[in-house]
Amino acid sequence: MNQQLAGFAPTPVTARMENHGRTMLKVAMATGQDLYARTGSMVAYEGFIQYEPNPPAVRQIASQWITGEGAPLMKCAGDGLLYLADYGADVVVINLDNDSLSVNGTNLLALDSHLSWGVERVKGLAKFAGQGLWNVSIQGTGWVAITSRGTPIVVDCGRGEDETYVDPDALVAWSPNLKVKGKRSFKASSLIGRGSGEAYQMAFSGQGIVVVQPSEDSTDRLRVRH
Repeated sequence: MNQQLAGFAPTPVTARMENHGRTMLKVAMATGQDLYARTGSMVAYEGFIQYEPNPPAVRQIASQWITGEGAPLMKCAGDGLLYLADYGADVVVINLDNDSLSVNGTNLLALDSHLSWGVERVKGLAKFAGQGLWNVSIQGTGWVAITSRGTPIVVDCGRGEDETYVDPDALVAWSPNLKVKGKRSFKASSLIGRGSGEAYQMAFSGQGIVVVQPSEDSTDRLRVRH
């Protein structure tokens, strides 16, 4: 039986973060290299790893999140191998090199604790839905893991002058330097998206990328907020 299961065994460590299959993240933990991960995402670990749910640093930064919209995070520290997953969602590993990324909070799986991050509001949508859309802005040099409901597509917005339009519920991440504005089109309701947010799109322009998942988020990200 061991021989039959050999193909599923962990592979040798080659990077701080890497995929084990499409839907699992493997993190090489070491003393002094702490990690922030989505609470409840740990599926297995080897070695000695400690967890601190909702640590003070996270509470301070994430206090700007609207109730029910944030991504609860835990702090992971120690030595060993840590395996994370999010209900079978695809995992995408990104190695930032003095770069930045804006991520939908519900798609954030893990990030190196030394990275600079914070909660930001996408101002371009405020006039369409209450206070707008809230994302996590990450900057620096280090590793980030995000999730996608299915294999995502990465759209390069710098190939022409035309804007790129995305259903907000399918949006995973984008380059923060992109210009963002909201567009409302009732005519598009039968073509783009489903549910109450189908008349809204986000228009991106400039140099950068947009990561889009092939399945809409289950939350209504453009609901009116009070």
